[in-house]
Amino acid sequence: MAVASLLVEIKWPLVALLIALYAIRKVISYNRLRQFKGPPGTGFSDIPHSRAFLSGKCHEWYAEVSEKYGPVARIAPNVLITSSPEIWTRVNSIRSPYKRSKWFYQACRIEYGRDNVFSQIDDDAHEKRRKQMAPGYAGKENLELEPNIDGCVKDLIRLIRSKYLSSDAKVTPMDLAQKIQYFTLDVISLVGLGKSFGMLTADTDVDDFIKSSEEGLHVANFCCALNISWLAQLPVLGPRLCPSPTDKNGFGKMMATAFKFVDERAAKPVDSRSDMLASFIRHGLTGDQLRSEALEQVVAGSDTTAGAIRGILLYVLSNPRVYDKLQREIDGAVRNGQAPPAPEIISTAQAKELPYLQAVIREGLRIWPPVADIFPRDIPPGGETWTVDGQPVFIPGGTNIGYSAVAMHHDRKLYGDDAGSFRPERWFERDAEKLAAMIRTNEMIFGYGKFQCLGKPVAHIEIAKVIFELLRNFNWGLDNPSSPWKTTNLLGLFVIDDMWVHVADR
Repeated sequence: MAVASLLVEIKWPLVALLIALYAIRKVISYNRLRQFKGPPGTGFSDIPHSRAFLSGKCHEWYAEVSEKYGPVARIAPNVLITSSPEIWTRVNSIRSPYKRSKWFYQACRIEYGRDNVFSQIDDDAHEKRRKQMAPGYAGKENLELEPNIDGCVKDLIRLIRSKYLSSDAKVTPMDLAQKIQYFTLDVISLVGLGKSFGMLTADTDVDDFIKSSEEGLHVANFCCALNISWLAQLPVLGPRLCPSPTDKNGFGKMMATAFKFVDERAAKPVDSRSDMLASFIRHGLTGDQLRSEALEQVVAGSDTTAGAIRGILLYVLSNPRVYDKLQREIDGAVRNGQAPPAPEIISTAQAKELPYLQAVIREGLRIWPPVADIFPRDIPPGGETWTVDGQPVFIPGGTNIGYSAVAMHHDRKLYGDDAGSFRPERWFERDAEKLAAMIRTNEMIFGYGKFQCLGKPVAHIEIAKVIFELLRNFNWGLDNPSSPWKTTNLLGLFVIDDMWVHVADR
């Protein structure tokens, strides 16, 4: 009884002490970054940021925060976001001491206890892996890279022409978002794994790869939003919580499909220039490393490029002036011999010589960045001093800093008062200094410095060829211009569907 009585007596003082300690901790946390403004509650709680993650529209929230609170704003007790190209360049430069933030990139792990080049937070391991993989992505060790992409473009044209042509007598709706996803997956599996998934030929989601990937992204995004991804890395829980190739859905089912392709390719000769996987093997990747990188390559490589192509096409189809101008350049290129006659596909070198096509691509990537999440880095332990709005500001070590892609690429100071509008002509800016700044910022869409996307060269080849050939071969119209698609942002990758169009032969 004496013990029970004592517990009753100390209960409320103990509760009060715990509350006081909690409050003190929150105040200290708030004060570390008190010089930065942000939405209500972000100095004390992660809830506003978590809510944005769960909404599937975090890129819009980041842009709104940056617009209201300036080039560096606070979005959580220990998280800042910037829209400044200068700051983000400094953070990501080759010799930068900034490292990837564990809470975000841990959620990007697909397998238990195993990182890929995107999720790796150790700088030395990340740099080593990039060096092993870069030759394969650059195309120097894959002499069939462009012909393989050409073959997939032809498959896409063949599919549309055989099943989805509309006429005055009948409209045959086609989900363009779906077909573009089939295209990018066929490309990355062919050039990356040595064998196409065959989605364009089958006109279906082979092995439910897309469905499984989207299920996995939803789970990963949820765990990241609530900061519970670390549970999947615990020795006891991890193997049970993380995806497995024996799973019937989600990332696990996707892993089984990708691993099957990897193992089949690894059993074949890799001593000659062929696909990316062969290059990875020649540069030292083996076994589980190879499977992990191939898996990440297929997921990220297809989704980002598909998002870029969809975004560019949506804005072209929504803008009759741009559509007509681009169509005239394409038709002129064919007529003047700047592009081969159909059914041959325009080469990368030829596409680069078409100025309006290149301006449309740059502007499409700017207005709709295909990868748009915070991608946070850790401020070095000693802290850093930045210049914000002309004033030096000290940032304590351990703070996370991410960026708003939409705010950066819609910046009115850089792009003008019409930065929110789709106007490819801005890339013919006569002020050389301003144009150079615009191009530098635009190049950051696929990352920068030591974190630049390895697949950028392949993505640009795909984008130019598809845009040119789809407009060369067909006339396009949106079925529902007022609601042209449905989009969800999951860890920066856009899940896009219901992009219904009607297509007519030219």
